[in-house]
Amino acid sequence: MPFARPGSKLVTPEAPGGSRLVAVVLPPNEGFSPEAVGAIGLLVQRLSANEGARLRTVVVGAALRHPAFAVPAFQPARLGAWMPAGRTMRYAWAVARLLRRIRPDLIEVHNRPGVATALARRFPGTPTVLVLHNDPQTMRGAGSAAERAELRYLARVVTVSPYVRDQLMAGLAQDWMPPPVVQPNCVDLATLPPALPQDERDRLVLFAGRLVPEKGADSFVQACALALPGLPGWTAAIMGAKRLRPDSPDDAYSSAVRQAAEQGGVRVLGHQLHNAVLAAMARAAIVVVPSRWPEPFGLTALEAMASGAALVCSPRGNLPDLVQDAAVLADPDDPAALAVAVAALAHDGTRRATLAAAGLARA
Repeated sequence: MPFARPGSKLVTPEAPGGSRLVAVVLPPNEGFSPEAVGAIGLLVQRLSANEGARLRTVVVGAALRHPAFAVPAFQPARLGAWMPAGRTMRYAWAVARLLRRIRPDLIEVHNRPGVATALARRFPGTPTVLVLHNDPQTMRGAGSAAERAELRYLARVVTVSPYVRDQLMAGLAQDWMPPPVVQPNCVDLATLPPALPQDERDRLVLFAGRLVPEKGADSFVQACALALPGLPGWTAAIMGAKRLRPDSPDDAYSSAVRQAAEQGGVRVLGHQLHNAVLAAMARAAIVVVPSRWPEPFGLTALEAMASGAALVCSPRGNLPDLVQDAAVLADPDDPAALAVAVAALAHDGTRRATLAAAGLARA
């Protein structure tokens, strides 16, 4: 049965010229529009928009608040209120109804082990791949080693970093077949705003991310409040809000961050479109990623390196492996140490240029 995205040409499951149809299933809370999108949606859009003639992609997700990206095609999976199950299974059933119509050649599920296994059971003749962007031990359906062992019945499990792979394999036989594949997240350097040389950049220390405790926005504000008085001509700014959408609400934490930022001379610019964030990274001298939680990959750090900024980041999760020698590592729970790292870079243009060049090479 054919399906269509509003405003697009009709797309049919009959693959023209021998191309294969891939159904990419997003987590139900993931955005897929320029106005509201997270790391998973960005990566799916980035990869699918550059597919060759042999593949066609349709992205499946929950109904969106804002218009979807123009490419690739997006189809909403509408949950039925009548379903006597939890949200995960209701979402899996809604996706299954859609997939029965479009008949994909491959099902690629992102970050939802329960959805992946449910779809694999419903479509035994279609390979189902699970892509893990976060620590599976924190996910429903993969928290225990016994639950993770059941994922071997999928066609493949892909992880975005060695850190996530190691968390997946903890407590499992190392000869698990087929072995999980590490496919790092990526950026297309050709699509980024031109990166200014360090000596032409704004004297700006930038944080880009959600205003939630695990991202360390409060530590960034405290560090900047300590460092800025000794850095004449320098400014600091936060691009982000509690949620990844323009109408993001505040909570006690994000409100406290805003108040502390105002007192410490740090501008809070609120939620910004991703292109605006990349443009700011291309101009900012220093980007700080002070994540408290163990980052499963660290896309913001990758984008900062790819944008030519000097990077200061947390030593947790996958971040040390991601940045290697292309960043300064600083403990996010020690704002004074973070302030020292930022101030040292601000005073040393040669060091900033060296880090920026190493970051571009690493990206």
